[in-house]
Amino acid sequence: MNIGDRVRLMHGKEEGIITRFLDNNLVEVAIDNDFTIPVMRREVVVIAAEEGEMFRNVPAPEAPKKAAPPVVPSTAVAGIYIALVHQTDELLAVHIVNNSEFDLLFTYGEETDKGYKAQNNDKLVPKKTKPVAHLHLNDFEKWPDLVVQYLQHKPGSNAILEPVTRKLKFKASSFYKSKKTAPVLQKEGYVFQLDSKPTLVNPDMIQEQLTESAGAGENLKVAVPNHEVDLHIEKILPNEDPKLMSNSEILRQQLSVFQDNLDRALAANMHEIIFIHGTGNGVLKKEIQKVLSRNPHIKFYEDARKEKFGYGATRVQLK
Repeated sequence: MNIGDRVRLMHGKEEGIITRFLDNNLVEVAIDNDFTIPVMRREVVVIAAEEGEMFRNVPAPEAPKKAAPPVVPSTAVAGIYIALVHQTDELLAVHIVNNSEFDLLFTYGEETDKGYKAQNNDKLVPKKTKPVAHLHLNDFEKWPDLVVQYLQHKPGSNAILEPVTRKLKFKASSFYKSKKTAPVLQKEGYVFQLDSKPTLVNPDMIQEQLTESAGAGENLKVAVPNHEVDLHIEKILPNEDPKLMSNSEILRQQLSVFQDNLDRALAANMHEIIFIHGTGNGVLKKEIQKVLSRNPHIKFYEDARKEKFGYGATRVQLK
């Protein structure tokens, strides 16, 4: 019994698709195009194609064939994808797609206001896919953020690739524009690429880092930050698409860069540093000033020169 299997309830006539495993004894079943219900595993049976012939001694009636629209072969570049493909008009299956030449070790989880919950993990060989969850279009506004962590590996390869973490937060304005033929699956769906290009790790650099860590504290040199630090996410992560990141993830990245530059400014005995945060909704500015107000090494902070930055930057005087 797997996610995506079509099942029948043993004590009823309803049929549906297994959308997730709730625990060792409970599964969630999506009743066709309508609603989902929790059911004990022992109360469902997987439907086989030969079921009608085996149990009724008559051939199962063949469903009328509809002229299926031709599938346009995918021209997607090699890489790792999430593809949401219709199981019914309302139910979408979430697939991890390995359209690469590497083996893929992955974990899949979902993040809501209540926190993160791991859902699935597996290994995919090249040009294979796996359904990991199901989502209902009528619950679109309540969808969780999808979190995928993966590591690529190729037997016999001399290359070491960086592990990757990606989070997808869907917005209606961009979601429906992503409809195309899913690679490997060769079915129409909503397709999102998780990688740009595998990042190679230099084994020699790993050894250097280990050596440096072993000698930490000896002749430690701090890289002096720029006098003006731009915290706009496009500047911090120029190769990432901010639309694929949640607001909380963007804020964490910005605050991490802010804290790193503040720490280095203090260690380098700088007298002043300016953080450009923009105006926006003011959340980033408030979080920055909250950190500054608690730091005993800050002399004062204020809005930077308004004729240059407007109200979108904070000037920090260090002791």
